[in-house]
Amino acid sequence: MTDLSYDEFQRVDIRVGTIIDVQEFPEARRPAWKLWIDFGEEIGTRKTSAQITNYAREELMGRQVAGVVNFPPKQIGKFMSECLTLGFPDADGNVILIGPERPIPNGGRMY
Repeated sequence: MTDLSYDEFQRVDIRVGTIIDVQEFPEARRPAWKLWIDFGEEIGTRKTSAQITNYAREELMGRQVAGVVNFPPKQIGKFMSECLTLGFPDADGNVILIGPERPIPNGGRMY
């Protein structure tokens, strides 16, 4: 593992946003959802695909999550991903989303 300076870490823009739309992504190579996340007035809504099929659509709608908003867009099949939703794998390899423990305004930056 390579050490990362604090200045390098600060370049990664991690914000909180609320999932406002969830759609199926049948064209994905691995099962995934298409997500639209509201990151607040400054950033707006960004879309992404996420391999989080351990969550039902109803569990995702309205959920606050953490995401990286300053990576370049990435083409995933016919879908352009504009952010990276963050999570950790559990013991079974399912991704568990990261989000605040209490509601906070969309767009809040992680420090």
